[in-house]
Amino acid sequence: MTHVPPPFDPELAAALELIKDMISPGLTPDEIEEVRQGPGIQMLAELDLTMGGAFEVEDRRVPGPQGEPDISLLICRPAGPEAGPRPVIYHVHGGGMIIGNNRVGVDVPLAWAQALDAVVVSVEYRLAPEHPHPAPVEDVYAGLLWTADHAAELGADPERIVLAGASAGGGLCAALALLARDRKGPQPIGQVLMCPMLDDRNDTPSSHQMAGLGVWDRTANETGWTALLGSRRGGPDVSAYAAPARAEDLTGLPPAFLDVGSAETFRDEVVAYASRIWQAGGVAELHVWPGGFHGFDGFAPQAALSQAARGAQVAWLRRLLAV
Repeated sequence: MTHVPPPFDPELAAALELIKDMISPGLTPDEIEEVRQGPGIQMLAELDLTMGGAFEVEDRRVPGPQGEPDISLLICRPAGPEAGPRPVIYHVHGGGMIIGNNRVGVDVPLAWAQALDAVVVSVEYRLAPEHPHPAPVEDVYAGLLWTADHAAELGADPERIVLAGASAGGGLCAALALLARDRKGPQPIGQVLMCPMLDDRNDTPSSHQMAGLGVWDRTANETGWTALLGSRRGGPDVSAYAAPARAEDLTGLPPAFLDVGSAETFRDEVVAYASRIWQAGGVAELHVWPGGFHGFDGFAPQAALSQAARGAQVAWLRRLLAV
């Protein structure tokens, strides 16, 4: 099989050219610490999370998994008078399981929340390789439990929690939906899985096509999954709560919105996951954005394709929440 890559969208290709010296697609284990200390993460501390005064912002420490450290939740509530219980966007950040914090990517759910009058709760989780599976997903589950149990004090509706995340955060949201189903925990009303990281096996045609291209290729993918799973990565004993593509049963899950670029490593695993939700009798909306690289809408938010992707996300949430 040839592995000729599909072309990037011209507007996105220009954006990729501008950032190519700052972001290498092939992250290796010895570069993890350097990327964690990089300027991108530092800039997040300076974000105006109030969105110009639209939100009241609070960092709250809440109980983590039993016997484990507390976790940090970033809570953003619409400012002004209470308007009855609002929906909750429970956000899980990206970063390949190895970098990031609860401010990474939170501008996206905050923009949705402004349009939809929703509360945003963004969870911090322990990172691999220092904290391998199941630490990240258990932290994310603990945060969901707290959010559902304390919805009233947030002015929120525990029956209208939407899980949302990009990349590793999307994978963790998919795992969280499986975990909540199986533990009979809080039942989210939906899941937004943006370019989600779902499959530790790293052997799809798209993972080979995009080697050395974009912002996250198969080398980086192996780095992230190996940090999370160690020697188990790609082997027979990987839990679906670590790699949701491993799940044998996708019945009984909340409606899913999935999107991915045609020119990125995760394309084929995302398409396969959506197909398997349909085959299990579930509800999913899938968008494959032509010429999109991994996380394109975050790197080039003004591009026409990025605007279309963001618009599709908000439109799906409006239908889901009937707002």
